[in-house]
Amino acid sequence: MDALWTLFVNWLHSLGLHAGSGVVGEVGEVGAQVGAGVNAAASHLDMPSLLALAAALGWASGFRLYAVVFIVGLTGWLGWLPLPEGLQVLQHPALLAASGALLFVEFFADKIPGLDSLWDLVNSVIRIPAGAALAAGALGADSSTMAIVGALLGGSLAATAQAAKTTTRAAINTSPEPFSNIAMSLVEDGLVVGIVWLATNEPLIFGGVVVVAVLVMWVTTWLLFKFLRAALRRLRDLFSSASAPA
Repeated sequence: MDALWTLFVNWLHSLGLHAGSGVVGEVGEVGAQVGAGVNAAASHLDMPSLLALAAALGWASGFRLYAVVFIVGLTGWLGWLPLPEGLQVLQHPALLAASGALLFVEFFADKIPGLDSLWDLVNSVIRIPAGAALAAGALGADSSTMAIVGALLGGSLAATAQAAKTTTRAAINTSPEPFSNIAMSLVEDGLVVGIVWLATNEPLIFGGVVVVAVLVMWVTTWLLFKFLRAALRRLRDLFSSASAPA
């Protein structure tokens, strides 16, 4: 900060503008206070907070990748959340515009039966690696080892959420009415907001919630996979009997 201020003063001198020592001292003091405020805000992100943020990014990416990128980037841009160095790119205006546009498209595409499954299929190739990359960015500012830990954590949680989401939507789409699909999509929208809020405000409570949620998602995925396999078997038998000669 002092070096930047010295360069600024020298530049003013080159233009023939000379600030008095009182002005320089006051402005320098203000700059020091601002720098101290930024450092104090960043210090709130201790290891439990960083772990919770990394887990939230991975978990929420499995449901709504573009929503979590936009929400976290927006909170950083507004100054509500001091983002780690590896995530500060999320608050860039260009990335905010891109993630906001994709969030708008996903919000409506995810609420149309059939189209939601196609959207899931297309985005499944990016949600898991993106969740891993976001979690690695949260933890890997000072250590490549922690970046690998973050990638494994975020990728695993994103894969778990993606599997639970895909099987749940496929089971819901077996029903002809669209309301359950819309309701589940709205639940996922709210879930992403809740995940980010809880991780950034109550990281220890969030850690317990993650453990329970992962167990529930594993059980749900296993049960729904069995249900879908049985439904496909019955459908195959129905078509086989219908096409058999009399």
